[in-house]
Amino acid sequence: MPDQKRYMLLTGASRGIGHATVKLFQEHNWHIFTVSRQPFSEDCRWPSARASHVQADLADLSCLDALVAEVRSRLPGGELHALVNNAGISPKGPDSARLGILDSDMDTWGRVLNVNLVSTALLARALFPELKKAQGSIVNVTSIAGSRVHPFAGVAYAASKAGLAALTRELAHEFAPHGIRANAIAPGEIDTAILSPDTARIVEQDVPLRRLGTPHEVAEAIYFLCSNRSAYINGSEIHINGGQHV
Repeated sequence: MPDQKRYMLLTGASRGIGHATVKLFQEHNWHIFTVSRQPFSEDCRWPSARASHVQADLADLSCLDALVAEVRSRLPGGELHALVNNAGISPKGPDSARLGILDSDMDTWGRVLNVNLVSTALLARALFPELKKAQGSIVNVTSIAGSRVHPFAGVAYAASKAGLAALTRELAHEFAPHGIRANAIAPGEIDTAILSPDTARIVEQDVPLRRLGTPHEVAEAIYFLCSNRSAYINGSEIHINGGQHV
């Protein structure tokens, strides 16, 4: 039997894990507000996709007040049952080269940290009343790059994801007394359009399961953390990488 209608705000919804998450949650009768820096895409074929999309560039933190006001105006009863922070950018150099410390300028650091980390904290802060009223769940999408040096993910991306893991713990500690749980998932090599050409080598050498993960497998973990089945899970980071982290 489908769940009763619940409401989720999902950032980074334009492709890959975001698409899979929307489809899975809709199967369970959730209403999803999607946010991405791109305008609505005609590739998003799920019901009410256009009406539920909000275009916002999280690199510009000044957009958050308008974003929150728009979402708040669409919430019947003022309840937000889930905030899923999936937005993330990982800039590359020429020929998709990894950006290390020497290659990462102030603008790169600012954009990456705003999208991947700071906007997450500010959205949770702004939507705290709606999350509290719904006894909702926050799920942050970190990365295996947040805990180990990755051959493709740049230094700013890695630092932002490590910071997001720490932010998840802080949210879990501060928000739990108000009935809001906060957890994270840390994907490894997932079969999306942003894979680097040499990912096959990583899968063969570093992933015990010897295959890529699928966006649906990641979406299933997100759904679990937003459901009552995970009611006593708080402050955790679930690795979704086929054993790549071991």
